This record gives sequence, C-alpha cells and structure tokens, in this order.
Amino acid sequence: MTVLLDFLALPLLTASALLLVSLVAGLFSARLGFSFLLVFLVAGMLLGEDGPGGVAFSDFRLAFWVGNVALAVILLDGGLRTRYATFRTGLRPSILLATVGVAVSAALTGLGAWLLLGLDWRLALLLGAIVGSTDAAAVFSLLQTSGVRLNERVASTLEVESGLNDPMAVFLTLALIELARSAGAMSAHWGWQALLALVQQFGWGLALGAGLGWAMADGLRALARLTRPGGGVRALLLLSAGLAVFASATWMGGSGFLAVYIFGLVVGNRARGSVAPALQAMDGYAWMAQAGMFLLLGLLVTPSEALRSLLPALGVAAVLMGVARPMAVWLCLRPLRFPPREIAFIAWVGLRGAVPIVLAVFPVMAGIDGARTFFDIAFVVVLTSLLLQGATLPWAARRAGVVLPSRDDAAAARHVFGDFEVTADTRMAALCAFYGWPAIDDDTLTVGEWFHRTSQRPPVEGDQLRWGPAKLSVRRTREGVIERIGIRIEGGMDEPT
Repeated sequence: MTVLLDFLALPLLTASALLLVSLVAGLFSARLGFSFLLVFLVAGMLLGEDGPGGVAFSDFRLAFWVGNVALAVILLDGGLRTRYATFRTGLRPSILLATVGVAVSAALTGLGAWLLLGLDWRLALLLGAIVGSTDAAAVFSLLQTSGVRLNERVASTLEVESGLNDPMAVFLTLALIELARSAGAMSAHWGWQALLALVQQFGWGLALGAGLGWAMADGLRALARLTRPGGGVRALLLLSAGLAVFASATWMGGSGFLAVYIFGLVVGNRARGSVAPALQAMDGYAWMAQAGMFLLLGLLVTPSEALRSLLPALGVAAVLMGVARPMAVWLCLRPLRFPPREIAFIAWVGLRGAVPIVLAVFPVMAGIDGARTFFDIAFVVVLTSLLLQGATLPWAARRAGVVLPSRDDAAAARHVFGDFEVTADTRMAALCAFYGWPAIDDDTLTVGEWFHRTSQRPPVEGDQLRWGPAKLSVRRTREGVIERIGIRIEGGMDEPT
C-alpha cells in the first residue's frame, strides 16, 4: 500500500511544486519584462535529463497530444474574448498575414536554413514552415501582461493574426513532410493534393467552427434561462464543447485550430451575457494549458543536444526575425496603407512560442531523417524570440509610437494629442483659415471627413497626420467614426504623412 501511495504522492508533489514555483517566478519575470511563458520552458529544461531533475523524457507522442489540446484551449479562450468590432480594422491585414505572410516567412526562412545548414531544399522549406507562424499563446500572454495600451489597428491585427495563422502553418508542415517523404521533385499530382488539402483544412474548419458556434450560442442562452448554471459550470460546458469541435474538425480533415477559434468567436459574441460569467474560469484553464504545455515541451528538450546546432539555429532565428518576418509583414501591410512605424512594430512582435515546437514534433513522428535537429532548432528559435522580442515589446511599442496614453492620464494625453481639440464635424476649411494652414481642395469637408479621406484607412485612436505646421491626431472614435481631433502646432510646412 505504501508503494502505491508513493507512486501517487511523489510525482504529484513534484509536479505541483514545480508548477507553483514556476508561477511565482513567472510573475516576477513578467515584472522584469520577460515573457511569463519563458519561465515554464526553462523549468521543464531544469527538470529534464540535463538539469538537476534528471528526468529522461522522450515521449513525442504524448507531447504532441498535450500540445495540440493545450493550443485548442488557448485558442478557444482567445476566440471567446475577441469582439467582432476587432475585425473592423484587423480582419484584412490579419488574413493576409495568416496566409501570404506565413508562406513568405516560411519560404525566406527556408532559404536561410538551406544556406546555413546545407539541407536539402525540401527539408529547408519544412524547417521554415515549422517556425514560420506566430504563436497565439505567446501573443495573447504578452498583450495581457506587457502593461502597454496599443492602438486598435495594431492590437487587433496582432491578436487576430495569431489566432488565424496556425492552420496555414500546419498545412505547410504536413504538405512539406509528404514532399520530403516522397524523395522526389514537386509534381502536378502533389500540387493538386496540396491545394485540395488547403481547401479542406480551411473549409471544414470555418464551416464547423461557425455552424457549431452558432448552435452552441443558442443552446447556452436557452440553458442559462432554464437552469442558471454558475460560471464554473459554464466554463466546463464551453471547454468540453470547444474540444469536441477541435476533435471533430481534425477527424474530418479540417483545421481544428481554426474551428475552435471561430467557435469561440461566434459563441463569445452571440451569447456574450451567458459567456461573461465563465471567462474568469476559462482564463484559468488557458493559463493551466500554457503552463503544462511549456513545461512538457521544456522537459522534451535536451540542452546538450541543442547546443550542437546552436550557431546555425541562431542564424535561422536571425533570418526569421531580421529578414523573413519584416519582409512578409511589409508585403502584406504596405498595400493597406499601414504607417511604416506600425509595420515595423508588427514585424518585430512576431513572437514564436509553443506552436513551432509542437510542429517540430510532426516530422519526428513521421520518421523524417534528421527530424530531431529540427526540434532542437525550433527550440532555440522560440527561446531567442521570447528573450529578445518578448522582453522588448514595451520598449519597441514606445519607440514605434503605437502606445496610447491611459484614459485617465490627462498630461500624457496632451503630450500625444496636443493641447487643443475640436469635434470631428468642424469644417476643415474654417480651421485652415483660422490657423493659417494651407487650403484644402474641398471646402465642404469636415475635419473628420478630411482626415479619413486623406489617411485612406479605417481611423483608430492615435492616428496622426501633418498639415502645414500642425499635427492632427484622432483623439476619440466610436464604432469606426471619428468623434474628436487633437491639434498640436509645430514648425514646418509639410504635406500629410
């Protein structure tokens, strides 16, 4: 009996103590500017065979299962918290970044891996696909804990992109694994299969997520009227339904990640009152999923083996963060007239987290030669991203000028928006005449209409234009419509920028 109790108590004591210490350390690390999730990854490494824990763990199948389930929980929680209004400014750029952006980033990173590691071109592209997408867990975590208030366009783009780009990364990884296993060149048959798989992944994921989300929202509202379940019960209902949607979409050949995110999005918006009491418990489930996933993935890593490919892996990380991600973001966002400072910030905050490590398990399970090296490189890329990009997010946001002042900080608001403000329905021609600014072409335009027409993009709080010696800023919007404009008088006679 004692042996049986030891079998229960000792592993439970070790796991719970490790989680407790990691949580406390994570809270302090977040205050120092490091990603909360980095602590769990390091804790798993310390528990592993190269650390003081000395635990030899190499069960890639278990890591694959836990990683996928954890990502499903994280995406469900993210979808439940995302409002439809977020898509007003974030949908088009996010879709481009989640599809074209991931493909471009994977291709350029694959080129770098081919040059640095001397891999076969198919394996180099596979490595690029593994590390090519941003990570929802890392992005959601840092946006919550960074302490900075980003403008709506940047925040919504980062948030929605991280929720939508996993399907493209999974599709590219699976397609390139099949290409690598064929040991042959690309063929028309492979191309048609890949295209069919892409349509199937996105089609089933979108259809099941939206359809079942719609039904769940109606059912949740009806259940709330009949039984009034508590917040914990509602959270369990949402969690079990979300995992069922994820499993169903995956079983039918669709993207479970897309399905569970869309499911959460639809339920969270159509049954907001019924979902709200469950969000606190869902937040706990999401953090538990992140903690468990990063601990397990850290345990799976053997640092002594990862060090053998450290320099090439750092080279791949440099190509990804310094060339591939910025080029992909610029190609996707410049046609949408994103300001250069916002493009630069979004390019830098292309955080990598658990997704690349989970995707690196795919080729290991598929029996691809040298796949363990992919796993070690993905780990170094993730660690580098969390250390550099994650730790510098507040600094980069302030440097790029995408931080908005607190709504209660009048002094900071004056510094950003200027000392004067007018309502958006003020005639722009009257302002030009009063302040001596250059005349505009259409005297009938209000300052809000002029600002929107000149910027040629959906306005958000914090947008700025220069007109003559003045800098005009969007100080307040409501449902995408400018309400108030801030004015700062500066030197120079520049045209709008």
